[in-house]
Amino acid sequence: MSSDLYIYYRVAAANAQQFDQAAAAMQAQISLQHQIGTALKRSPEIKDEHHTWMEVYSSVPPDFAKIIEQAVAEHGLAKLIDGPRHTEFFVNISSCA
Repeated sequence: MSSDLYIYYRVAAANAQQFDQAAAAMQAQISLQHQIGTALKRSPEIKDEHHTWMEVYSSVPPDFAKIIEQAVAEHGLAKLIDGPRHTEFFVNISSCA
């Protein structure tokens, strides 16, 4: 059974453009290297001078958390994120009606 990975965290609104460019480059590289669908999302509102951002990765392999950790370090995302990165896996299930 495959799973999708969702990662969310906060980024200062002042760093939004720089973060968007770095995260998009990281996801493009991951998508190309691992044949994984990606998405980058941001909350529309600013709360306490921050946006909430979310990375989405579709149908990831079991060891994908390590791949993401390495990519975040390589692309310098950690210095632009305030607080922890929250990571959640969801399994893909098929529903029979």
